[in-house]
Amino acid sequence: MLFNSYIFMFGFLPVVLAGYFALNRIRLFKYAKLWLALSSLVFYGWWNIRYIPLILLSILFNYTLGRYIHSGKFRPRTLLIFGLSANLLLLGYYKYADFFITNWNGLTGWKVAPLHLLLPLGISFFTFTQIAYLVDAYRHQAREYGLVNYILFVTFFPHLIAGPILHHKEMMPQFDRLRGKLWNWNNVLKGTLLFSIGLGKKVIIADTLVGFANSGFASAAHFVDSWVAVLSYTLQLYFDFSGYTDMAIGIALLFNIVLPQNFNTPYRALSIRDFWRRWHMTLSRFLRDYIYIPLGGNRKGFWISIRNVIITFLLGGLWHGAGWMFVLWGLLHGVGQAVEKLWARRGTPLPKGIAWLLTFAFLNVTWVFFRAEKLTIALRLLKGMSGINGLGTSAVSGLKWAIVLIVILLGVILLRHKTEIQVRSWKTVMAMALIFVISLFFFNRITPFLYFNF
Repeated sequence: MLFNSYIFMFGFLPVVLAGYFALNRIRLFKYAKLWLALSSLVFYGWWNIRYIPLILLSILFNYTLGRYIHSGKFRPRTLLIFGLSANLLLLGYYKYADFFITNWNGLTGWKVAPLHLLLPLGISFFTFTQIAYLVDAYRHQAREYGLVNYILFVTFFPHLIAGPILHHKEMMPQFDRLRGKLWNWNNVLKGTLLFSIGLGKKVIIADTLVGFANSGFASAAHFVDSWVAVLSYTLQLYFDFSGYTDMAIGIALLFNIVLPQNFNTPYRALSIRDFWRRWHMTLSRFLRDYIYIPLGGNRKGFWISIRNVIITFLLGGLWHGAGWMFVLWGLLHGVGQAVEKLWARRGTPLPKGIAWLLTFAFLNVTWVFFRAEKLTIALRLLKGMSGINGLGTSAVSGLKWAIVLIVILLGVILLRHKTEIQVRSWKTVMAMALIFVISLFFFNRITPFLYFNF
């Protein structure tokens, strides 16, 4: 079930909202949370009901283990290591088994048959969410809650498929506050506005750019069409994923739940490090808290910190997908930040304009590796972007509307300053309604969100 579908917006969501607040109104608070947890499982099972047992077993395993870790009675560190290993093995089996088999066959000449496993939707996100819970339980940063509460924490449908990645302490206390159990018109208006903005980002902008990106990555070889393809993908990915996040945060607000911000105008970043403070912020937080800092962070000297950054982003690249292109993308971001650290240590600060231009150019180049399925495709596009194959002026007339759209969108992104949505007048409500109605006209091309693949 997609956020950007009729069945979700006019069927599932209104029914779940009505049931949740009706049960809270008659003070059946525990049953309201149970209703929301079961509804979230229905949402997940809508994709493929065969994976309901998988996510339930994962939840039961981590909930039980978390209770034992929290109690401190049975060697918490050993239990934590066991839990982390089990979660990573589950993720590795479904996401990376065929990747390792294929590469092993290539190295050894063996002919081990690939498993051809269907990747369970959202497995990376619900695995990372539960890893964070186990670590927080070990650190005594997660309070003890019942099983229904834990199921709701993991499966709460706005964040289940593609984040934001949550800490237990961020979300669950909100369900126990009395004001969070009552209908709140301010949150409803604010949430609906965020949902409408996200819907517009997805169906009007991202799904328009996808055609230019796909055709360009398939055949672009000259300067103009290569840059149009790459910039289209750069913007498509941002509007698609930030659109999903806006919709997720907006839906959660309807239930009076505040999810953490995940984007903060990332393409205005003045460095690669600054970009990762603005892009997929909850993943950046996870990588920092559970990989970079445990490796030693910057506590063990300059060169060790550079090593830790590179390892962190190598693993971050691999998390995005089972392929060497993702590993290369992560490596480039790790090395890029290492170069920035060296420059900051030995060089002088760059003017803001040059810093932004270099950062944005780097992001576009690395998105090529992120998007391209093969190295040959990436190299073809990079050659085209460099102008080696010529300007390709014959393509300008056919791509003029794409170029105009890209220029407009870049202007909007770079000039936008406010990240907090405020509902202060009926003009805002009218704008929300207009975006929503216009978005409905684009529903003839409903597509999944890009980060569902990761």
